[in-house]
Amino acid sequence: MVVEGSLLSDPLKLFLVFMGITLTACSANALNMYFDRDIDEIMTRTRKRRSLPLKKIKPIHALWFGLILGAVATGLLLWIANPLSAILGVFTIVFYVGIYTLYLKRRTPYNIVIGGAAGATAPLMGWAAATGQISFLAWILFLIIFMWTPPHFWALALVMKEDYKNAKVPMLPVVAGDNRTRLEILIYSILLIPLTLLPVLVNAGGLTYLIGSLLLGIAFIRQAIVLYQKKTDKSAYALFGYSIVYLLALFVLLIIGSLTHGPTTV
Repeated sequence: MVVEGSLLSDPLKLFLVFMGITLTACSANALNMYFDRDIDEIMTRTRKRRSLPLKKIKPIHALWFGLILGAVATGLLLWIANPLSAILGVFTIVFYVGIYTLYLKRRTPYNIVIGGAAGATAPLMGWAAATGQISFLAWILFLIIFMWTPPHFWALALVMKEDYKNAKVPMLPVVAGDNRTRLEILIYSILLIPLTLLPVLVNAGGLTYLIGSLLLGIAFIRQAIVLYQKKTDKSAYALFGYSIVYLLALFVLLIIGSLTHGPTTV
């Protein structure tokens, strides 16, 4: 929304759209935890941290909470923005919960690749809310998050492999082994970097973003190479941690570059 620029003159609308997108994510996450409560009770990463395995709330309350969040998010986007942003919000929730959680997650080791589309829709929603349409740049940002998701999540899956194995979730390390997973992390990391340079080609971000994204990308690939060579949980967790910082820094640089270089409508 900052990169597109038109909502900067209306801070209240900008904030409300941001809240609509945030509540969409909250709804998807809450519903995911409702449907995954059986495996969350098995996995050590989740059984001591999430409310349902800890019996702090009843499943039916979690379900209603997720549904109400989704309804509020959709209504807010429809009211403050436009039907396209609301439709994208509903698609995000349905795809994440219905396609990823209920179908892909327990059936294919490439669950996170296909399911990553749901986690990448925020730029589309933001641009649609601001303009009523989806630009080429918004699709580029979608692709960046989509390509970033597998190395990000597979790095965690390497560390938590036994958890997924015990829960019978066919994550890539469980099905294909650690070496194959490390190789695919490296491949996806290499493919990610050219995508992060595409915004500059449509006049977004300027020199600030170009230099910053290159440096961040080099560090990302270096982390992936270290993981491929060292084959340790420490290096896997290091990549996972860096991937979070990487995506945040990349988008902050894009925002800074857009504020200094000027917005784009491409």
